[in-house]
Amino acid sequence: MKTSTNLSILALSISLTFASAGVSSKENTINTNNYQSNMPVKSILAETEAEKANALFEAIFMKELMADPMEQTRLGMKTHYGEWGEIGDKADDEALKRANQHLIQLSKINPKLLDKQTLLSFQLLTQKLKQKIANDKWRYHNYPISQMRGSHAGMVSFLINHHTIDNIDDAKAYISRLNGMPKRLNQVQSQLRVRAHKGIIAPSFIFPYVISDSQNIIIGAPFDGEKDSVLWEDFNKKVHALKLPHRTEQALFASAKKALTNKVQPAYIQFISYVNQLSKRSNQEAGVWKFPDGEAFYKNALDRTTTTTLSADEIYQIGLSEVERIHDEMRAIMKKVGFKGTLQEFFVYMRDSKQFYYPDTEQGKTEYLQQATALIDNMTQRLDESFKIKPKAPMIVKKVEAFREKSAGKAFYNHPSADGTRPGIYYANLYKMEAMPKYQMEALAYHEGIPGHHMQLAIAQELEGIPKFRKFGGYTAYIEGWGLYSEYFPKEMGLYSDPYSDFGRLSMELWRACRLVVDTGIHQKKWTREQGIQYYVNNTPNAKSDAIKMVERHIVMPSQATAYKIGMLKILELRHEAQQALGTQFDIRDFHTLILSNGALPLNKLEDQIDDWIKQTKG
Repeated sequence: MKTSTNLSILALSISLTFASAGVSSKENTINTNNYQSNMPVKSILAETEAEKANALFEAIFMKELMADPMEQTRLGMKTHYGEWGEIGDKADDEALKRANQHLIQLSKINPKLLDKQTLLSFQLLTQKLKQKIANDKWRYHNYPISQMRGSHAGMVSFLINHHTIDNIDDAKAYISRLNGMPKRLNQVQSQLRVRAHKGIIAPSFIFPYVISDSQNIIIGAPFDGEKDSVLWEDFNKKVHALKLPHRTEQALFASAKKALTNKVQPAYIQFISYVNQLSKRSNQEAGVWKFPDGEAFYKNALDRTTTTTLSADEIYQIGLSEVERIHDEMRAIMKKVGFKGTLQEFFVYMRDSKQFYYPDTEQGKTEYLQQATALIDNMTQRLDESFKIKPKAPMIVKKVEAFREKSAGKAFYNHPSADGTRPGIYYANLYKMEAMPKYQMEALAYHEGIPGHHMQLAIAQELEGIPKFRKFGGYTAYIEGWGLYSEYFPKEMGLYSDPYSDFGRLSMELWRACRLVVDTGIHQKKWTREQGIQYYVNNTPNAKSDAIKMVERHIVMPSQATAYKIGMLKILELRHEAQQALGTQFDIRDFHTLILSNGALPLNKLEDQIDDWIKQTKG
């Protein structure tokens, strides 16, 4: 099925009501009725400039959403449900054209007539569009496939985790997406060819991951063997749950099997062959300094990621300073537990002692997930101590699926669907239990789950009074800064009572401090992959496998890993300033509520919010 951009046709029937409890239907309804793609701004009825602006924000959000079938699905919509959407130069050109059109529309709004919240939305969307237009200069400065991302694995995880099957039409849409996978993989190959022509080819270590993940997708029934392949297993499980008449069910299975064997398998075989050929043109050079105008690209990436103007050298120095501070705090814990030896020897002890790990068995993995769930449940019961706001959406803990666990990160979070049908998910990668020590469980659960990403992202989706581009948008420094801050402040609640667990908290903060050093080291100071790995091994207690994964993540996602520590430091700085200014008037619950009650913000805008709160509280 071809993606349609004719919203006048879609507008006849599309209406999604977000099912978050206690949120008004008017606020949380995505409704395209009477919305035409060529509708002039003046035709949107608005009595005030603020109403006119907010109507425009929603129209722009809908225009972008209707161009992205996968995002529609993630938000719980079943429009374009059998489609993937387009990727490549044509899609990028259309996105750039829309951004310019949106900016022209926004210029017709008079910001002087807007209330405070609408003005903030206006400023954020204007900045977002200007940056999107400016970023087009770096359109090809990325790797379309890697161990972290790419359609080759992304389509499969998307179908498993986001494409629900509630009826026959949903099952047919799933099959349609199976049939659409060859086109998507061909578009990925076109992207790779364009970049290769420009000399932008991923380092050689990436290709075995991509090939392995792709091969895993076409292993098992109906391709070969007795065990079901990941997609066949997923489709069967979802369709069986419908309890359809036998003939209807078998017809769906036959169609899915045909799509898998006639379309999906040949497409992946061809894709793997192409990636194999491309890998022969790669080398070991890790940093983006090798790209055309690589230094300027990296500076831009740091600015966008951190939402600051910090230079690579400044970030590098902050990292070194934080590593030294955290090492000192770790030495204090080392003395507390009576360990005799150097900090590096303590690292080896924490890294190698079997008492700190669950066994690498199915039972051990089950125990890990159970304990992680218990930690989150305990924190949930204590939220009133630190918050006046809570998410309505539920959250679960899952292990990363087998087909992608080898290449996936240590842990990550998927936000809940906007309609409430899919919970937030904290994924723990249990591929190698030696990389998941017990003493880091507590901090990891707080970061990915509660009070970390689930609190932040679920609450953002449920907020009233702000436009949807803010509910579903994000700034990495804010999001990951909150995640890392969420590891820290539970200590103030009396948690991390076990000194080894507190060491685990520090080891995770140390990990993020090292990221500042290694990311800038690789991309600005021309460190090799091996230099980055060795820095982590020398300065952290983490397994070498952790170090390898992290450095390889730095390489394919330049600047992203700097967001955590820079964001956390800004939140702590703002909290300290508020405490100093307000004294006994300072309430940590109010501070946390303010941080979460506006959705994701650039750090400078977050600072403005705190400054205003201080003035209002004192006044």
